Amino acid sequence: MKRTRQQVGLGQTERAENVRGAFRVPDRRKPEIRGRAVMLVDDVYTTGATVSAAARTLKRAGAARVDVLTFARVLPGDFLPEDQELI
Repeated sequence: MKRTRQQVGLGQTERAENVRGAFRVPDRRKPEIRGRAVMLVDDVYTTGATVSAAARTLKRAGAARVDVLTFARVLPGDFLPEDQELI
């Protein structure tokens, strides 16, 4: 597991790199996940970097399926054109 910086202001590639290796399932918890469907909750879906990294970690830990529930979604066009790279 690694510490990450805040995602605000990072582009899509930077966000993915920022969260790469940020999530870990402790060995003692893997039996609770193995073969099960897991619901991952995220407050805001921007580029998908965070949920992708977390879901990948859960799948590697043995989750049969990972579903994502999110409360808000940032879409292209939600910001001024000069701000698009900062999403």
